[in-house]
Amino acid sequence: MLIRPFEPRDREAFADLNLAWIEEGFVVEESDREQLNDPQASILAKGGRIIVAEIAGEICGCGAVLAAHIQPFPGKYYVEIVKMAAKAGMRGHGIGGAVMARLIEEARAMNADGMWIETAEKLVAANRLYRSSGFRELSSLEFWPTPYSRCNTQLLLDF
Repeated sequence: MLIRPFEPRDREAFADLNLAWIEEGFVVEESDREQLNDPQASILAKGGRIIVAEIAGEICGCGAVLAAHIQPFPGKYYVEIVKMAAKAGMRGHGIGGAVMARLIEEARAMNADGMWIETAEKLVAANRLYRSSGFRELSSLEFWPTPYSRCNTQLLLDF
């Protein structure tokens, strides 16, 4: 498996991988459309980074980090994981863990104080990956505002 930075030729695979999991159980929202239709403008041009996992020339996983849309702690800088996906049929083979490890490296290189992710309770395997990577679930009293109606779980990893 090759874990590498996103290239413009990866745009369609990035969109397809994410649309697959979103459409499987949720509604595609405006924020999704912005990031999937133009990852260059909505993620990379804003200082974010996109990572892809490739096996035998096929993009089988991806994820991105960018400045969190809210910075709730004065003097701290958090990045947010967005659009993390693994290809159906290839899940459970370490793709998500490899992408997550690289995203953590990228966040540290961005001088982040930590990482934040919004998810849905019903994404059991994804939530297991986040927790095994060191993220802790925020209580409802700690919740940050979210642009996604599907998100009912938020996790934080402090560095």
